Amino acid sequence: MKKTPLYDQHVALEAKIVPFAGFEMPVQYQGVLKEHLAVRDDVGVFDVSHMGEFFVRGPKAIPFLQTVFSNDLSTLKLGQAQYGYMPNNNGGIVDDLIIYKLKEDEYMLVVNGANISKDWNWLTTNNVPFGAILENVSDDLGLLALQGPNATNILQQLTESKVSEIPFYQFEFGTVCHISDVLISATGYTGSGGFELYVKNKDLTKLWETLIGMGVTPCGLASRDTLRLEMGYCLYGNDIDETTSPIEAGLGWCTKFSKPFINSDNLKDEKENGTQQKRVGFILNDRGIPRKGYPILDADGNKIGHVSSGTQSPSLGKGIGMGYVNREHSKKGTEIHIEIRNKAIQATVSSLPFYKS
Repeated sequence: MKKTPLYDQHVALEAKIVPFAGFEMPVQYQGVLKEHLAVRDDVGVFDVSHMGEFFVRGPKAIPFLQTVFSNDLSTLKLGQAQYGYMPNNNGGIVDDLIIYKLKEDEYMLVVNGANISKDWNWLTTNNVPFGAILENVSDDLGLLALQGPNATNILQQLTESKVSEIPFYQFEFGTVCHISDVLISATGYTGSGGFELYVKNKDLTKLWETLIGMGVTPCGLASRDTLRLEMGYCLYGNDIDETTSPIEAGLGWCTKFSKPFINSDNLKDEKENGTQQKRVGFILNDRGIPRKGYPILDADGNKIGHVSSGTQSPSLGKGIGMGYVNREHSKKGTEIHIEIRNKAIQATVSSLPFYKS
């Protein structure tokens, strides 16, 4: 198991450490509820240094990336980032990721920690006809996610960059806490605003300890999961994977057919003709906590799908989840049932996100 550069700091804060994506990671410090509400109401910080980072450079960077990426990078300007996914050849998803345009011929790809090796192999294999310059810097960069409505105020005290003026999904380089060349990105996976800060590993501890010293709540993977689920965001390995159709998963919005990419013809056919299943959100009407893999039933007890993610929502005080159901049961307001410990618990198909600030 790998450790991030902040492992000792997590232990000192008495975090509960668990294996995740090949790393020993903090799942919680003072409890999921406290950490979740800190991000919704104030500010929290996550160590997400397990994420992977690749640089793609040179005149062949764009032709190569446009082939392996679902979104259209030709619309991206300097200082902007774009979400999308890498489709495989069989209708599924290699990984979902964010791509940053650093220079006219230089991009940074941020991928899921559990998929670093798989993604790197996929990219290097598909780069052979193009010859773009690829560099894996995952072991050199650390990443902190400073999230919550008070994140701007906290970060502004540590930098001269006007962070309140960085638009959503845009970034700039600046000095933070006397650390130069920090990539300050107005992104995050919580739905409560904030920033993601990319720094060299050697500077990570200084930045972390400064933020904790300012009263920022340290947050673990458990609250990160409840926060993203309240927003209806996909988690790779749960809601999407190598077998999941991105169209069924609701990722048609970041699937741009303005240019050809891997398996684009088949995905275009799915988008035009519809799919048999669809990812939906649902809210339990009775007590219970839905979990990954639980069957989803219709009113007559017939299985119509499965839960891909579920939790007890700290913000709503109810059981919520996402899952895949037959298209005829995917309309908002449809009554469904989640099988929890051999008992059918009534639920209602909901629009996403569950949480609205």
